[in-house]
Amino acid sequence: MSTPSTTPAPASTAIPAPAALARTLEEGMLAKATMPRGRMFLLSLTGGAYIALGFVFMVTSQQGMGDWPVGISKVIGGVAFSVGLGLVVVSGSDLFTGTTMTAMPWLSRRITTGQMLAHWGISIAGNLVGSLTVALLIFLAGTPSTNGSAWGLVVLTTTEAKVTHSWGQSFVLGILANLAVCLAVWVSIAGKTVADKVLAVAGPIALFVATGFEHSVANMFMLPLGLLVKNAEGAGFWQGEAITAAGVTKADFAAITAGHALWDNLVPVLLGNIVGGAVLVAAYFWAAYRRDEVTAAGTTAAPAADQASTGTRGRAS
Repeated sequence: MSTPSTTPAPASTAIPAPAALARTLEEGMLAKATMPRGRMFLLSLTGGAYIALGFVFMVTSQQGMGDWPVGISKVIGGVAFSVGLGLVVVSGSDLFTGTTMTAMPWLSRRITTGQMLAHWGISIAGNLVGSLTVALLIFLAGTPSTNGSAWGLVVLTTTEAKVTHSWGQSFVLGILANLAVCLAVWVSIAGKTVADKVLAVAGPIALFVATGFEHSVANMFMLPLGLLVKNAEGAGFWQGEAITAAGVTKADFAAITAGHALWDNLVPVLLGNIVGGAVLVAAYFWAAYRRDEVTAAGTTAAPAADQASTGTRGRAS
């Protein structure tokens, strides 16, 4: 009589059906929106910091690319930037642009409007602190002056391009960016391994960065750093080889001001990101895959705030 094998069956590599992915996404967003707020803020810090690191890599990749075909150079920069979202996804960090998809459990009435908006606010605050911290560290490290100030020149030209969009253009670019980011998160859910998840985010993120769409959290890093480089770098930076070769001076970047950074970019981009994530991805997939299932299951009975006995309120505190 043979002995039954005790070797476990290999894990399935089959990609879940879209409806299953939608359920998984909603459960993940519910968990994020109802976690203790202290942990929510901590995970938001790294969400901002890791996206900032992705932008650091992107800037580094763009030095000396002036002689390359513009499309190729931008795609290279976009792939480099995707490292940031890969770190966010694998680490479980909280990124505001992805957080907009808590609209899914909100539509299913599993969280209240207050819970959703509180999560968004905490995520924005934590992302901002994390992004600013990396920007300050990069500045103090002297990175903008490296390679004859070529690194800082990329920061300045990138920042100038961002703050010279019209308000409406920034808003629409924000919609498009978070459409791509949230689709990247959607695809990454199907991944079974770290490699799967990293590869899943690379394409959509390279698409949005290479095309010039606008991401609010990335800009929480780039715009403050651009202001620091413009206003706080000394004569040595402005005499760098790359700056001299480009024939530019500080006066050429007069458009880089705090007012332009905030009103002409961060505000409209953030609002656009909400539309791109909450409406074009979260509400769309909820309507396509979750609405009928939720209605049939009768789970639209009461908001989480009215279900104190279930412990949901405790998880959100």
